Amino acid sequence: MKKVIVLNAGPRKNFNTAKMLKEAQNGAQSVGAEVEYFNLYDYSFLGCRSCFACQRKGSVTNNVCAIKDDIRPILEKCAKADAIIIGSPVYFSYPTGVFRNFVERLMFANHTYMVDKERGGCKSQLDRTIPVGVIFTMNCPEDLAHQINYDVILDENVKCLNHVLGYAQGLYAYDTYQFADYSKYNCDLFDESHKAKVRDEQFPKDLQKAFDLGKKLVEMEF
Repeated sequence: MKKVIVLNAGPRKNFNTAKMLKEAQNGAQSVGAEVEYFNLYDYSFLGCRSCFACQRKGSVTNNVCAIKDDIRPILEKCAKADAIIIGSPVYFSYPTGVFRNFVERLMFANHTYMVDKERGGCKSQLDRTIPVGVIFTMNCPEDLAHQINYDVILDENVKCLNHVLGYAQGLYAYDTYQFADYSKYNCDLFDESHKAKVRDEQFPKDLQKAFDLGKKLVEMEF
């Protein structure tokens, strides 16, 4: 049975990002995977500290960050997983700080500063591929997101994971419904009726894409 780790790098446990991740979880489980789901905001941890323990000659960190803190057990599970799915909302052009903290810790322990003569760039420490699904949700409409280069910024996160872990695929949900009750907030920048229409018509399609992504990652063979 394949094992999948699902990671919510957003602060809300039941809103857009979480809903997408839970559908990805459902997709993975639909083809027999065992899934563990974690809300990263529940853990106290920082990003890479540049201790370079993972890069020392003779290192025995075994593809896991050497820092022993709240997130260490989850990183250990990721090192043994058959697939990883991580999601984050987008705040001011970027994934959350929690997302970046986790991804730094995950990637640094699995890459090297040795030249990969076959692929170019740096070699990975992994002897296998761990496919990764990366889900980003955002209040920003898709056309505006392209205008202000959200796709370029967010794609870089996917590209780095792809290079280090062997495969990564991004999935973006745009123009999401941000508040449970728009009347309670100062937000005349948004048309609540439009947001509701996107929520009712487009977001179910995004959820299906998340389901399909979770299923795909489990079914892939390398």
